[in-house]
Amino acid sequence: MLSSVILRTRASSHRLTSAFILRTKTLTHTAPSPSPSPSSCVQSTVKRVCSLVYDSYHQHHNTRFSPPPLHLDIDPDSLTHDQALTIVASLASDAGSMVALGFFHWAIASSKFRHFTRLYIACAASLVGNRNFEKAHEVMHCMVKTFAEIGRVKEAVEIVIEMHNQGLVPSTKTLNRVVKIVTEMGLVEYAENLFEEMCARGVHPNCVSYRVFVVGYCKMGNVSEADRWLSAMIERGFVVDNATMTLMVSEFCEKGLATRALWYFRRLSEMGLRPNLINFTCMIEGLCKRGSVKQAFEMLEEMVGKGWKPNVYTHTALIDGLCKKGWTEKAFRLFLKLVRSENHKPNVLTYTAMIGGYCRDGKVSRAEMLLSRMKEQGLVPNTNTYTTLVDGHCKAGNFERAYELMCVMNEEGFGPNACTYNAIVDGLCKKGRVQEAYNVLRKGFRNGLEADKVTYTVLMCEHCKQAEIKQALVLFNKMVKSGIQPDIHSYTTLIAVFCREKRMKESEMFLEEAVRFGLVPTNKTYTSMICGYCREGNLSKALKFFHRMSEHGCAPDSITYGALISGLCKQSKLDEARGLYDAMIEKGLTPCEVTRVTLAYEYCKVDDGCSAMVVLERLEKKLWIRTVNTLVRKLCSERKVGLAALFFHKLLDMDPHVNRVTLAAFMTACYESNKYALVAELSARIYKEKRLAIKSLNQKSYDVL
Repeated sequence: MLSSVILRTRASSHRLTSAFILRTKTLTHTAPSPSPSPSSCVQSTVKRVCSLVYDSYHQHHNTRFSPPPLHLDIDPDSLTHDQALTIVASLASDAGSMVALGFFHWAIASSKFRHFTRLYIACAASLVGNRNFEKAHEVMHCMVKTFAEIGRVKEAVEIVIEMHNQGLVPSTKTLNRVVKIVTEMGLVEYAENLFEEMCARGVHPNCVSYRVFVVGYCKMGNVSEADRWLSAMIERGFVVDNATMTLMVSEFCEKGLATRALWYFRRLSEMGLRPNLINFTCMIEGLCKRGSVKQAFEMLEEMVGKGWKPNVYTHTALIDGLCKKGWTEKAFRLFLKLVRSENHKPNVLTYTAMIGGYCRDGKVSRAEMLLSRMKEQGLVPNTNTYTTLVDGHCKAGNFERAYELMCVMNEEGFGPNACTYNAIVDGLCKKGRVQEAYNVLRKGFRNGLEADKVTYTVLMCEHCKQAEIKQALVLFNKMVKSGIQPDIHSYTTLIAVFCREKRMKESEMFLEEAVRFGLVPTNKTYTSMICGYCREGNLSKALKFFHRMSEHGCAPDSITYGALISGLCKQSKLDEARGLYDAMIEKGLTPCEVTRVTLAYEYCKVDDGCSAMVVLERLEKKLWIRTVNTLVRKLCSERKVGLAALFFHKLLDMDPHVNRVTLAAFMTACYESNKYALVAELSARIYKEKRLAIKSLNQKSYDVL
């Protein structure tokens, strides 16, 4: 049902509406006074205006479906509110509701009557009385629209609903119009209550009704609610239009939900919506942003198969996707294809994407060459183009050139923005030149720069790396006081440093605050919490966050699994650690060397070399050799030379090339443990295999001769 505000005001609104209608009827049937009086003057004015309205209406009226604009030689400010109500009622009674509607539109063009509630009610009531419900609904829609201008939309909505008691049954069209206005004001919760109220009053929502909510939530960036309304829409067999599909795909992909966007793309296509070039391009761009470039090219083939020719924006999305995957040369071949095309030439976005690709590869000279080529083609680089190049030079340590490019930007009429400064600050911080980064920012502030959340987060991150938590918190508080809402990356930066310092209460406090503000924790957020609790030895809490992570659709990575496995191993819970290790492998994740060695070594500690072997056997050969070399050295350091010898022999079975560091560690451990026989046995095998290898090599040389 509608919000409690509407429910509380329903009775008063009903009395108010009824009173207005009764009063206007009374005013129009006042008996004439025998002598001049204020009342007779009022009646004289009303009659004169009614006559003028009637004449103007019939002079310009060409159709009976909508009243013409009236041209009255009257100053609206000369009329009182009661006179306006009387005129509407008189015209409705004597000349018809359409003439009254004509006067209504003339009156609300004036600021005096534009937000006069009773005038809207009187006009709508007159139209209802003449059974012209369509025009009555238009008056109500007009009232909601005009009252929204001054923040009185809820008052207008209450009257629209109350008019049901006066005979104006709410329609689907009214529902759609009113809900659209309310959602555009950002009052989506109120709009949902209104939707339920209207449905309870017998209104049947159509595809437009649902689409209004999908569009509203997408524009707000609330894709979970947009998803809910879109699902409900599809359940009822309604299909969105192409424009809504473009918005939906764009927003879902922007929030990292490309898979869900693709599902809707397919489902809506099956339901009869024919995707157009913009829909396909938007979906291709979303897939490229996710890194699914191969899938994006498959979508391109499908698009071409359905008769759509890719344009420069389609090619730019693909070029950008290839560059972000590190396939810069493939991207450049597609770029050249576009250069040679007669129909579509690269634009500023295309050049910027290609420049970004070369900058990521560290090929800033080629990026500079493209900038020159771009200018030769008559294209003007924008702030984003220069910022991309500045970022490339900063990552390469070429700060002098980065500063030169900032000067060029100023000379060409568009100064560096926050993104440009963030690129330089980030580059300087990564090179350990924090003080210089602050100096650059001070200069920017003097030129009108305003720091954004990225600026603060970059500096916070650098202070956290140096364990300077106090300075990081000062920056965080300064960001909040500046009116900037920290994002999840800002919170994660602080959560991670508190976890490293084993200050888990502060970590949980910041995590709860982030969730309270509607932020969605990322993989890094959860992994930081899990690592922190594992360091603290609180495995129950670590596992709780691990399960919460999966429930919230956040996929754990090898670092997450590694932290938990390490924590379980420290508490000798090898079966549980082994279960997580196997689950990790099955999901296609590659455990890091620390995880591999830790689990294998824990089995070796309890003299279970067989289980250690089984743990490692699923690794590919190169990783297996590297891990076993490390494990042998670890075992030797702990004087577990018997197991070390076992793994060393397995190592020789796999790779005859002996690692000298591993051999030296093994021999030292054996001598210190008085295990000379193990050294002798291994040395004999190495000597024998070397002899066989030399003999084999000589035989091959002889065969060649």
